[in-house]
Amino acid sequence: MGTKHTRIADGDPTDPEDLLPEQSVLSLEEYLEMQAAIGNRTRFEIVYRLSHADELTPTELDSVLEIDDSTLHYHLNKLRDVGLIEKRVRTERDSDGLYTYYRATILGDVLLEHGVEELLRREWDFGEAYDSSDN
Repeated sequence: MGTKHTRIADGDPTDPEDLLPEQSVLSLEEYLEMQAAIGNRTRFEIVYRLSHADELTPTELDSVLEIDDSTLHYHLNKLRDVGLIEKRVRTERDSDGLYTYYRATILGDVLLEHGVEELLRREWDFGEAYDSSDN
């Protein structure tokens, strides 16, 4: 993988926490927890599917992810805890008898679109930048 040898530029904060606005909604630790959560393959795929499908039930997620129910709910809870997805519970069953739906939050959409998903897309365009065989 290519390496970028740069120093912190003049005007850039030396402490990464200083990148946040003074009245930040979340702390640096909370942002890092989100990043860590989406760094798991199963959780990344859950957020990816929810972001691109609007909302899905656990049954629908289970059918495309092919993981057992307890593992799915573990990952759903982890993603909810860090604020990347949200759960919506219907008060009445629909025709399939489904009550619970999950969807990506705006933070989930943004982290996905401007994080891992963007890196994956950029590899198509910048394959040479990722290649470190010449270094």
